[in-house]
Amino acid sequence: MRNICFYFQVHQPYRLKKYRFFDIGNDHYYYDDYSNRTIMRKVAEKCYLPTNQLMLDLINAHGGKFKISYSISGTALDQLEEYAPDVLESFKKLADTGCVEFLAETYSHSLSSLRSKDEFFDQIKRQSLRIEKLFGQKPTVFRNTELIYDDGIGEMVAELGYKAMLTEGAKHVLGWKSSNYLYYNAYNPKLKVLLKNYKLSDDIAFRFSNKSWEDWPLTTEKYVNWLNQIDEKEEVINLFMDYETFGEHQWAETGIFEFMRILPKAILENSNFTFATPSEVADTHQPVAAYNVPYPISWADEERDLTAWLGNELQDEAFDKLYNLRDLVKSINKPEIQKDWEYLQTSDHFYYMCTKFFSDGDVHMYFNPYDTPYDAFINYMNILSDFIIRVEDEYSKIKTFNTDNLSNEEILDLIEEFKNKIIKLEKQIKPVAIEIVKKEPLKIAKTKPKSKAISKTKKKAKVIEKTKKVSKQISKTKKALKKISKTKKKK
Repeated sequence: MRNICFYFQVHQPYRLKKYRFFDIGNDHYYYDDYSNRTIMRKVAEKCYLPTNQLMLDLINAHGGKFKISYSISGTALDQLEEYAPDVLESFKKLADTGCVEFLAETYSHSLSSLRSKDEFFDQIKRQSLRIEKLFGQKPTVFRNTELIYDDGIGEMVAELGYKAMLTEGAKHVLGWKSSNYLYYNAYNPKLKVLLKNYKLSDDIAFRFSNKSWEDWPLTTEKYVNWLNQIDEKEEVINLFMDYETFGEHQWAETGIFEFMRILPKAILENSNFTFATPSEVADTHQPVAAYNVPYPISWADEERDLTAWLGNELQDEAFDKLYNLRDLVKSINKPEIQKDWEYLQTSDHFYYMCTKFFSDGDVHMYFNPYDTPYDAFINYMNILSDFIIRVEDEYSKIKTFNTDNLSNEEILDLIEEFKNKIIKLEKQIKPVAIEIVKKEPLKIAKTKPKSKAISKTKKKAKVIEKTKKVSKQISKTKKALKKISKTKKKK
């Protein structure tokens, strides 16, 4: 049996508001509620609602022979619940058909698989539980953020008990082999791996409305003909794409909805393919070989690598600073800290800092709310600086204010330690840094990125960030010292 496997990614990030340097320490709310609400409602009207209705009509029209799958990030679910409950209800109707599979993924559509196994596992479990609660399905198949995959990531997913995982059929990995088979993880053969057929997927997702494309216009007859030309031995065609393909990336005026309305019937009547969900593909077919991926791949850009998110110094700096906080964050039992921690991990924030202005530059600019990658970096780092202050402040309360079981001698040692810390911190604040804060506003060149510009931007940002951070630490340490001193007097 030969299968067509449709998978759609549904994701919306929590967009960050314009956050100035002088907001650090004063404003702890980071989100642009107006943009988040407006964009979600716009996408709901243009894509989610009409496409969900279309998919429901197709499932009913073909008596359950048409099957599809989704992964919906936790940040998208949170926004649907807040701004578009009608969309959430329409997804529940699709779940009730029995022809739709919902997959597991990271809750905040994060890059945690590249940095923290514990965080990766926590987010997967949280998103999976949310899917089960909303749609009555416990996911058995996993897709990582942006289809990011390597042998080690696949092994971690297998450890959680998932039977299959989706990723890109990257040409530089496959070589002469075809993506149109089921594969298995190189470290743990129990995990089956479904590979995206990037050409046939991107013909719909990216090229459908491109009038300069040699195969424009794309018709269902032409598309089914391409399917029929595939070698009979090749068992499964995985068509993976953003759900926003329908109505948002490809507007209704392009004919995308009519194309999708006709396609299932054309495939069922004029080819030997049937439709299957990812779990059905994993259960039906036998893997033909290991999919050996020593270095991470994704479905992004021509390179199919990580450079859309971690390809320059700005992105690496932000990524490292964020994930260095994990141990502190997890020791703090405050819902607002945990929520911000999750939302700040969303991969889109790093995508906005991308400085690729060549083959994929237009794509990056289209999805980017900032004028330049440097603007994205500065805004994110300002927010992250405030978040770091909040986290360290909360952690210090946990760590230093519990003096009930300390002797007077231990308290005296703690007081001395805090006094020395204040002296040390005060020495760190240099007049030049204060001048930068007071007199020299950060100027970001809106030009083609160069390494010098990146370096200069980073240097200024770091000085400003450190100055503000140290000032807050001094204030915080003095308060802790005062409280500990009072404890000593009581004793």
